[in-house]
Amino acid sequence: MVWIWTIMVISACVFGTLSGNMEAVSAAALEGAQSAATLMISMTGALCLWSGVIKIMEKAGLLRGLVRMLRRPLALLFPEASSGRAMEPIAANISANLMGLGNAATPAGIKAAKLLMKTSPDGIATDELCLFVVMNTASLQLLPTTAAAVRAAAGAAAPFDIVPAVWITSAASLFCGICAARLLRRITGRKR
Repeated sequence: MVWIWTIMVISACVFGTLSGNMEAVSAAALEGAQSAATLMISMTGALCLWSGVIKIMEKAGLLRGLVRMLRRPLALLFPEASSGRAMEPIAANISANLMGLGNAATPAGIKAAKLLMKTSPDGIATDELCLFVVMNTASLQLLPTTAAAVRAAAGAAAPFDIVPAVWITSAASLFCGICAARLLRRITGRKR
């Protein structure tokens, strides 16, 4: 990725110089940096708010209840992990993703991936680990807090008006991801 950005910056400078528009390139670079800093600062407040909400839910026991509620359905998807220690971080990761807090889901996701990897005798990702990565990537979101924070920072009057579209697309992508993982498992014939 570093090489792609480096090539893009060098190309912009070369073509800006050759076309005599180096001042416009410099102005666009400064404006882009200012916009990125403004977006980052405005998103920080919303992310802090929702991270605080998830902490309050955790302290009140609501998150634990959500994890308990998800344990049985997840045991159907992860039968080998259901008896081990990996099920709790899997459920915590999915719970955080349900709340639209991808950043808060990351530590639980890493812990779950490490525990799922321990079940692999040859160091190759198991089917359950691959399914978990798919589910983490195509996560179902009930509250798209990060997307709403970006929309609010961009000046949207109703940043959460995307909720129905997010429900439909995230449910469809999760369903397709699970189906693809199951299909590939059958095609390859692996039983890990």
